[in-house]
Amino acid sequence: MNGRLLTVLVLALLGSSLVLVHTSYESRRLFAELDRARVDQRKLNAEFKRLDAEAQAQATHLRVEKLAREKLRMRTATPAVTERVEDTLVIATTATATVTAQARPGTTLASTKVQP
Repeated sequence: MNGRLLTVLVLALLGSSLVLVHTSYESRRLFAELDRARVDQRKLNAEFKRLDAEAQAQATHLRVEKLAREKLRMRTATPAVTERVEDTLVIATTATATVTAQARPGTTLASTKVQP
């Protein structure tokens, strides 16, 4: 009986040592992977900051205006080159209301005024 108990205890000891070795190995492996991931994170953060600063530099008002003038040949709007375009639907509706009011006796223009 003592021999069996001793065998069981030795097997339990060996089993727990194997589990301990495996757990230690897995812990070291995961820690190394975590360290690599942190290094990658730092690199990606640095690259993001660089790209963000570059994007902000590309989108400055002066640069956009310069590109618009040079590549798109745009120019600043001045009163000399500005044309006023009126909405023809509003003009046509107002004209129709005026003609209708004149056709009906006793109707005033104020009562038939159409709001755009």
